Amino acid sequence: MNTVLITGTSSGYGLETARHFHAQGWTVIATMRTPRGDLLPKSDRIRILPLDVTHPDSIDAAIRAAGPIDVLVNNAGIGVVGAFEATPMAHIRKVFETNTFGVMAMVQAVIPQMRARRSGVIVNITSSVTLAPHPLAAAYTASKQAIEGFTGSLAHELGAFGVQAKLVEPGYAPTTRFAINTDIPVTDLIPEAYANYAGPIFATFANPELTTQESDVAQAVWLAATDKTDRLHYPAGADAVALSQAKVA
Repeated sequence: MNTVLITGTSSGYGLETARHFHAQGWTVIATMRTPRGDLLPKSDRIRILPLDVTHPDSIDAAIRAAGPIDVLVNNAGIGVVGAFEATPMAHIRKVFETNTFGVMAMVQAVIPQMRARRSGVIVNITSSVTLAPHPLAAAYTASKQAIEGFTGSLAHELGAFGVQAKLVEPGYAPTTRFAINTDIPVTDLIPEAYANYAGPIFATFANPELTTQESDVAQAVWLAATDKTDRLHYPAGADAVALSQAKVA
């Protein structure tokens, strides 16, 4: 029976992905900073573990408790929306600690066991902003672009040991709390000089032409995890697919 460890399963993409893998008969290690037992079905194939990807001790404890992992899904992340000049460097570093360094730390923690078995899949969830950067999301985009390059390089490096690295690129989901876990209100990051510029952009965010559902992301992660080809990119949602096709064209 295959085992998947998913980070950031308390809501959104991570929670839906955990449900999807469980429905497919997998053992799911659902991790979150503050564990809650009421989010997922009661099952002997679901284990909920505490995990904060920004703390090495937390990562080590979760990996030891999880046991052998066939697939790692790096989903935990935070967002920030606002003018870059008004975004404190401390908050930018916080975004990178989770979105970039947290992913790298998780990957580093599971590589030894996957390399030893000469099998395993690492799925890193980024964003459609890596396909078409959005305004007022410079720091977030940078944190996700770093993981795109990291994963591409990793795919070559680990492929020699039978381990795959994949990218899932979700589109925009207006129901997703994009700035979840941030401690700065969006209004504080929009100086008066940007007000006229930001207004139409936020209106577009509120009423996008195409959107991504959480189930779209779960299915894309499932495909990436079970696809035995050397495919690297898996856009998730109609908008992300459209952007990926436009980028290729």
